[in-house]
Amino acid sequence: MILTRKSVELLAPAGTWDALVADVESGADAVYLGGKHFNMRMHEGDFNFDDAALKKAIDYAHAHDVRLYITLNNLISDEELPALKEYLQYLEEIQPDALLVQDFAVLELVHEMGITIPLHTSVMMNTHNEHAIEKLKEYGITRIVVGREMTLSELALFRARTGIEVEYFMHGDMCISESGQCIHSGVVFGQSGNRGRCLKPCRWAYELIDEKSGKRLDEGGPGPYKLALKDMCMYRAIPELIQAGVFSFKIEGRMRPAPFLRRIVSTYRAAIDAYIADPTGYATDEEGWKQLYENRARDFTTTFAFGQPTAKDIGFDGTREPRFFSEAVKEAGFQDDILKQERPIQKENASHRTLAVRVGTPAAAKAAVDAGADVVYVGGEAFRPQRPWRLTDYAEVLAYAQERNVRVVLNTPRTTMRRECGELEQLFSSIRDWKQQPAGIMVSNLGALKLAQSLTNLPVQADLSFNLFNHLATVFMKDNGITQACASLELSFEQLREIVENAVLPIEVVIHGGYESMICDHNFPAMSLPDYNELNEPELMDRHYALRDKAGELHRIRIDQFGRNHIYFAKDLCLYPYLAKFNGIASYRIEAQDETPAATAMLTKIYRKALDRLAGGDASFDEHEFKTLQENAPRGLGIGTYRFRESRNSI
Repeated sequence: MILTRKSVELLAPAGTWDALVADVESGADAVYLGGKHFNMRMHEGDFNFDDAALKKAIDYAHAHDVRLYITLNNLISDEELPALKEYLQYLEEIQPDALLVQDFAVLELVHEMGITIPLHTSVMMNTHNEHAIEKLKEYGITRIVVGREMTLSELALFRARTGIEVEYFMHGDMCISESGQCIHSGVVFGQSGNRGRCLKPCRWAYELIDEKSGKRLDEGGPGPYKLALKDMCMYRAIPELIQAGVFSFKIEGRMRPAPFLRRIVSTYRAAIDAYIADPTGYATDEEGWKQLYENRARDFTTTFAFGQPTAKDIGFDGTREPRFFSEAVKEAGFQDDILKQERPIQKENASHRTLAVRVGTPAAAKAAVDAGADVVYVGGEAFRPQRPWRLTDYAEVLAYAQERNVRVVLNTPRTTMRRECGELEQLFSSIRDWKQQPAGIMVSNLGALKLAQSLTNLPVQADLSFNLFNHLATVFMKDNGITQACASLELSFEQLREIVENAVLPIEVVIHGGYESMICDHNFPAMSLPDYNELNEPELMDRHYALRDKAGELHRIRIDQFGRNHIYFAKDLCLYPYLAKFNGIASYRIEAQDETPAATAMLTKIYRKALDRLAGGDASFDEHEFKTLQENAPRGLGIGTYRFRESRNSI
């Protein structure tokens, strides 16, 4: 690769006009910024650009031979769609150089409206495998902002196999959770991180405890801020970034003041130019490093660029945290005044209401079948000490379920990087030889969808990770062969109702069970415990850990076969008292992946009876059954985001 000035793009953020000018004057090749609506930085009223300022910004950037990209990168709810259409039409008139997008509804509208602006995927789309690229290229995507969990070696292979332009975060504030897979702020506060309003529960103080005994395990440890990832800084790794095939070097910081950005942009500009001019003679400019380090907000890390992060990448003591957006609070129980007032969904019900149960073991699958489930979801992540599903496990459960006229759907991991894709290819290729065939496959991203459709003839449905937030996204899904979609757990009831009443696909809704607030590729016990050594003591990976926040809430951690840490909400979702409002739902789903066979059977029986009473025209609620749910719940129960009128919007 022969390098020129055009081999690399230095991409800088701007939240104000002064920041835009600072970026341009400091040597940015491109600037990204947001309008007053529909972007991932919606907290600060003084930031972002109104419509007139957007046009002025584009004209200013182009006059200085700088590209300008507009962030349209949050999830859109149905009530926002008319305003989104108007906004897209305006953007088409003023012609920025690209739009950064997350929601499938934007892809659908761009196609429908004939928008000619190039599209880049936001990091929030969580694009992390080559198979997803094939699908996204069909929609005019020209650049991918890859997931932060991708190492540079993985990125180089990804780039070589897809040929697509890659944008990579190289400086600034980083999320600890996989992008698009954190719903903590949205569920607890009604302010979704996927909609630009994150209140950063990852920056709270936590204790690491043994979930079973409640014993604190991190006494004398490095500190309480266990999820507080330091800021990315790739200044000392510019050669590695360029040689890995990264085109766009992205600086995070649209809320940063102009002088702060001027210093960062000019420092990276000088270093990139020095490397391009003389790669073999390049050495890090230590004066530039000193400028960055002495003016840093948080301390620095390279996160996943060179491998798995460790304790050195976490700001445990919190002393360099520039701002705490919220404090830990008790999660909602049955504060249901708003939900009680909501009108029921107005959509015709099937004569038999379908109950689906997601399970973690073959024994739990059989228990769900015997207790009245219509569908069981099997496979995907296995939480230690459970072992991953074997081919013999699938065969056993398929035979058992089909004898009892129950459908079995194969679940897949929510994250499918190169390893997971390779394993899925082999699994999907073997299905045609199975004696009993599954009823379908459930996938969590476009890459897994592409694999399932190319290697099997089975129906494919979309899981929670698709972040379904509006009915227009179901058009995109249906056009791409998806047969059923699960609604986001961040939707309020009013927003869910709009989707169900207008969707072109059958909609599944989670009605009970534990659910993840974050999915992280970090090993939190290993980071917090000084003597943690899984090579000497493999049993450490099988222990059930939990995080206890300052409000006393316990967030259990489950470690899957890929080493990912799944952090759960303290309370399980329970919509049993409100089932009569959930009309027209194609599938009522219980999350029982972490439950025993006995608990799975109990949950399935109670909800089976309630749904059957509804189908027969009777009241679903039974006081004794509800009391049984409460008394046998391993954790508290609550209604999550359904206590809010809406997930606060972007208008």
